[in-house]
Amino acid sequence: MASRTVSRTLARAASSAARTSLATRVLGAAPRFAARASAASVSNFQQTRGIKTLDFGGSQEKVYERSDWPKEKLLDYFKNDTIAVLGYGPQGHGQGLNLRDNGLNVIVGVRKDGRSWKKAVAEGWVPGKNLFTIEEAADKGSIVFNLLSDAAQRDLWPTIKPFITPGKTLYFSHGFAITYKEQTKVEAPEGVDVVLCAPKGSGTTLRTLFLEGKGLNSSIAVFQDVSGKAHERVVGLGVAIGSGYLYETTFAKEVYSDLFGERGVLMGAINGLFRAQYDVLRAQGHSPSEAFNETVEEATQSLYPLIGAKGMDWMYANCSVTAQRGALDWHQKFYDASLPVFKDLYESVKNGTESQRALDKNSQPDYRESLEVELKEIRESEIWRAGETVRSLRPENNKK
Repeated sequence: MASRTVSRTLARAASSAARTSLATRVLGAAPRFAARASAASVSNFQQTRGIKTLDFGGSQEKVYERSDWPKEKLLDYFKNDTIAVLGYGPQGHGQGLNLRDNGLNVIVGVRKDGRSWKKAVAEGWVPGKNLFTIEEAADKGSIVFNLLSDAAQRDLWPTIKPFITPGKTLYFSHGFAITYKEQTKVEAPEGVDVVLCAPKGSGTTLRTLFLEGKGLNSSIAVFQDVSGKAHERVVGLGVAIGSGYLYETTFAKEVYSDLFGERGVLMGAINGLFRAQYDVLRAQGHSPSEAFNETVEEATQSLYPLIGAKGMDWMYANCSVTAQRGALDWHQKFYDASLPVFKDLYESVKNGTESQRALDKNSQPDYRESLEVELKEIRESEIWRAGETVRSLRPENNKK
């Protein structure tokens, strides 16, 4: 297979990629010298950069980085604010803990004595001090982070809205509620700044990378600027939650790209492609082990990390001639076959079909139970049962 002809080269590259992944994430494309930089020099380099305009594939875009918002500036800028984080799911958990660790005045608002309340208590939030009901937290906060699920934002908006009074800042990490306001009934209140900072990944990853001194990239947007300072405030908040770098978008573009990506290459499409290739190999007599290795394991463990580190062309260049030709000759066929599907998907996102489906599904009283049925079907399918065995055989998982 492709990677076998250069296994030693790829192993060295993977090790280099691990050391330089932060530089890659922060810049979008790693500078040539980054591959030779030590972890310390990458960290120092990152700390000396700030607002700048960079070339992204021929287009100029402004980005915002941590160096313009050192911790001392964050503490001074937000010294009179109380940040109320509503919801303690993945984003509420990750952003809330990162804000707390950065020294800001943060409180959490969740349903009293519910599962999230108990989780928050276990992670050091104290009832009556920095852990409150949703209504209490929304009332106390000068900056209100609405990090509830999309369905909960719709359902609880009548409860929250009275506390979003003039002079406050209403913060989202998803453009869903505002963009699809006909479905959610969430309207931007008068007299408040309405901003967005959307980490490009789960709140769990945001927290993990923060603890490692790294960060997820995030998009930022301003929907309503009453104070005249909404933009600088959301940049500061983006740094405070642990972002790597920040780039500008709109509420609508954020939710369109997010829903599109999740249903496409990030999750939905990749699952479909994995299944299709695995099924063809099995139908042609290949063993489950071989089919999984040639479909998933080599992709996730060898080739995809190299694409993330140095790009598609570099991965191609470091494969055998046979692999190069096959990939270059066939990629256009996959592009042509999938482009109409992606166009249909984007239209389904833009016209509100996907958002309505998500709201309807998430509102069903038995949603968690029905979700588990769907996940169980995936988990117990042959491809992923084979994958469980393959993963157990990785050297790092050998407990002997």
